[in-house]
Amino acid sequence: MTDSTGRVDAVIVGAGFAGLYMAHRLHGLGFSLQGFEAGGGVGGTWYWNRYPGARCDVESMEYSYQFSDELQQAWEWTERYAGQPEIQRYANHVAERFDLARHFEFDTRVTEAVFDESRDRWTVRTDTGGTVEARFCVMATGCLSSANTPDFPGVDTFEGEVHHTGRWPHEGVDFTGKRVGIVGTGSSAIQAIPVIAREAGHLTVFQRTPNYSIPARNGPLDAEVQRSVKADYPAIRARNSQMPGALGVQATMRELAAVDDDPEARRRDYEDRWGIGGFAFLMGYADLLVNPESNDTAAAFVREKIADIVDDPEVAALLSPHNVIGCKRPCLDTGYYETFNRDNVTLVDISDARIEAITPGGLVAGGTPYELDCIVFATGFDAMTGTLHRIDIRGRGGRALREKWAAGPRTYLGLGVAGFPNLFTISGPGSPSVLTNMIVSIEQHVDWIADCMTYLRERGYATIEATEPAQDEWVAHVNDIAGETLYPTCNSWYLGVNIPGKPQVFMPYVGYPPYVEKCDEVAAKGYEGFALRA
Repeated sequence: MTDSTGRVDAVIVGAGFAGLYMAHRLHGLGFSLQGFEAGGGVGGTWYWNRYPGARCDVESMEYSYQFSDELQQAWEWTERYAGQPEIQRYANHVAERFDLARHFEFDTRVTEAVFDESRDRWTVRTDTGGTVEARFCVMATGCLSSANTPDFPGVDTFEGEVHHTGRWPHEGVDFTGKRVGIVGTGSSAIQAIPVIAREAGHLTVFQRTPNYSIPARNGPLDAEVQRSVKADYPAIRARNSQMPGALGVQATMRELAAVDDDPEARRRDYEDRWGIGGFAFLMGYADLLVNPESNDTAAAFVREKIADIVDDPEVAALLSPHNVIGCKRPCLDTGYYETFNRDNVTLVDISDARIEAITPGGLVAGGTPYELDCIVFATGFDAMTGTLHRIDIRGRGGRALREKWAAGPRTYLGLGVAGFPNLFTISGPGSPSVLTNMIVSIEQHVDWIADCMTYLRERGYATIEATEPAQDEWVAHVNDIAGETLYPTCNSWYLGVNIPGKPQVFMPYVGYPPYVEKCDEVAAKGYEGFALRA
């Protein structure tokens, strides 16, 4: 915590999985620190996203910290894919086990962080009136933490309840017998729709763009499976770290191109993986995200499944995407497509007939009024940069980060930004982040930052700052790698397309192992590409 002068070595913004581990590492290394968290407790995205059906899409035994083997062995997961309540309990357990909450001020939002060049220190201010000075500022603000709420005309006139999946009431919402409208069919909506439909009197789903969804096949986690994983955790974690997305399921990928496989054998593979559920479906062939013809074999298979599951052919057609599968993070579901066979569920296509206005009694889309008691916005997030832009971050010369990134985010390794000394971003744009198991990426970033800060302290350096040439080279490299894949071919939040006016730049880096190698190489060469000043 701060000393009597309000000074610390480091400020950490955010108490999600990134902020908690950052606090653990820095405290263990003897750095003084002060953390701030806008929420009332730890957990980050899992503190806010409490909507019905909220669940992780990475298997529980992998979506967990690996820095403490005692923690790995002690915690017992109950489901293959943990739901929000269980993940929140896990975050609270970690905070209590390692006494981390004491490092944070909760219900406190950072509003400003300004670098003082004369003293090489950051001045951080909060909405509660607090001010802290720090040598280092670590942004553990999360990639999916700024909810995107559309500004429809008349939204303030609606007389019913309005909720956003990313800011769900902690006490829950009772939909019993109500007419509910949900706007959006992304990952959050695909998880929430089946649950809300079972409770609501009627559910109307307003869909602009259909999404591919794979059955999760979630269920209780077999005790023997859990024991087996724990017995081999070091080897499993080591193997996963060599996978493109740091996910164990990718170990099943074959080098064979999908278009080169025998059609019957390929279909059997897709059927098997559809039955397994989860990301395994896209991990059969190595070329699915680089070869359009191969990709279409998987996409066509999912469209066939939708047609088989959904009774009404017209509804099935509306639910069937025709873009590349996997260019958006694939959704995992439990009974999503089956939900549209219910008598109390209606699908409304707003791809052309857009929502025109919110009225006191509902909304109007394509000239048609829909009477509603509740509206749920499942409209996603201003991903990766949204929360950073909501803080007035100013570096050398008083230049604002949002101004520096006016044409799109530019970082070196997703860790540092030229012109912003001693500022670190965890899982920032230009790092693998959302294309990986996030906790693996978080731990790698935190360890790199902690080692870097130790290096500076031991050698008497005052500041570290990405150089413009290194940053330019890295941004070009990130785009070159993305351009070799199918990721940029569709409108996704990876590109920022969901936010009006946001520059369309592919933000994450494709490929976890080569990224880690680059970070290790940079550190081994005395932080090559960074300017260190004594």
